Amino acid sequence: MPHPLGNRPSKIIAVHLNFPSRAKERGRVPAEPSYFLKPPSSLAGTGDALVRPAGCELMTFEGEIALVIGERARRVTPGEAWRHVGWVTAANDAGVHDLRYADRGSNLRSKGSDGFTPIGPRLLDARRLDPAALRVSTWVNGERVQDDTTDTLLFPFATLIADLSRLVTLEAGDVILTGTPGGASVVSPGDTVEVEVTAGDLSTGRLRNTVSEADRPLEGWGAMPRVDDAVRADAWGPAHEARPALDEATAEALRGLSTATLSSQLRKRGLQHMTIDGVHPADGDAKMVGTAHTLRYLPLREDLFKRYGGGMNAQKRAIEELRPGQVLVMDARRDPSSGTIGDILALRARMRGAAGVVTDGGLRDSATVAGLGLPVFHGGAHPAVLGRRHVPWDTGVPIACGGALVQPGDILVGDADGVVVVPPDLVADLVEDAIEQEAQERFITERVAAGEPIEGLYPLGPGRREEYETWRREGR
Repeated sequence: MPHPLGNRPSKIIAVHLNFPSRAKERGRVPAEPSYFLKPPSSLAGTGDALVRPAGCELMTFEGEIALVIGERARRVTPGEAWRHVGWVTAANDAGVHDLRYADRGSNLRSKGSDGFTPIGPRLLDARRLDPAALRVSTWVNGERVQDDTTDTLLFPFATLIADLSRLVTLEAGDVILTGTPGGASVVSPGDTVEVEVTAGDLSTGRLRNTVSEADRPLEGWGAMPRVDDAVRADAWGPAHEARPALDEATAEALRGLSTATLSSQLRKRGLQHMTIDGVHPADGDAKMVGTAHTLRYLPLREDLFKRYGGGMNAQKRAIEELRPGQVLVMDARRDPSSGTIGDILALRARMRGAAGVVTDGGLRDSATVAGLGLPVFHGGAHPAVLGRRHVPWDTGVPIACGGALVQPGDILVGDADGVVVVPPDLVADLVEDAIEQEAQERFITERVAAGEPIEGLYPLGPGRREEYETWRREGR
């Protein structure tokens, strides 16, 4: 389907970093905006295929807000800039990381291939829009993966236009891609990417493109696709890092171990602060094993809550970011005097495949949550909504929950005694030693139940070691 601009623009200018959520993923916040060019031949419309070149594996999507210049801009001020924008629409700044090494900086082949800039489907009249009140959302195969608003941009749209026009004349019809939010990642042939820009009740409609594989090999003259683990990690981004790193065999072994044993083994390794204190299960029989996905609340500030607490806020994004096997871990500063999650969001977490929820704050709808079949550990039941005490702030960052430092990807184990945090790099040895500890404790329990005294038995002394080894060989 043709793109909605009609005539081809003289240039497409793309911004490297502009959304704070993306800058956080990249680990840097630029002092000034930086740009690269995409050729006009990369334009496409909704319904057009995103063709991944043969031999490439890392095709990425980036949902963006596209500005279409309506009036020639040359050396305009920020105060004058917005009147030079004619239209706003949705865009996908697609690319292949397999070729970035060849044109690092310019991104010509990795970002400029034919069809790599779909835009549309509808143009919104910029005169009817507040540039600080737009939302961009992206879905992959129907799952929302990006969602952000323009009220916190590093560089407002007027700044971009004024900055560019100091040295580069922006002609009518030129397109500016204004940066992507956090959540951009890799897609594969068969995946469908949808991007929508909204302003209140106004919408561009969903820009929809499906990834396909090129039907002919890439000719051998010139740079060829090349990837390594670092390139893969960069392309996948946090979506790759957040995939549960816990294999099922290890998870099953952890399910058979108590948090008391794990805490003891962590303490033997010098880790004294690995329990999430002050939390208890909504369902007393709950057993939880999974990897951490984190959410941080900050203290309530009424002037900021409307901006950060409404709509698709960090709390709701955290739920929608959950992947099977993950535990949503919330830092509410040990303040249980308002809820941090309730029955509807807990149900959504369960439907997303979550392994559990942990909050050092309050739990709403506690009786209903206890019956969901989802392990939920909380600091206390409370009927109030989170806005009484908390502002949902950010996700996927190291947090403090119940006095423990929790990083994304840490392993969480919970039972009736509470929750412990297990560093992933220690889990294999920890499980082996914990299994041995629990075997010894079963032996000791049998002997104590038979009426034996605990001296030399608990803890297991050298005088009882041979007896214990025999007991083990008998398969007890």
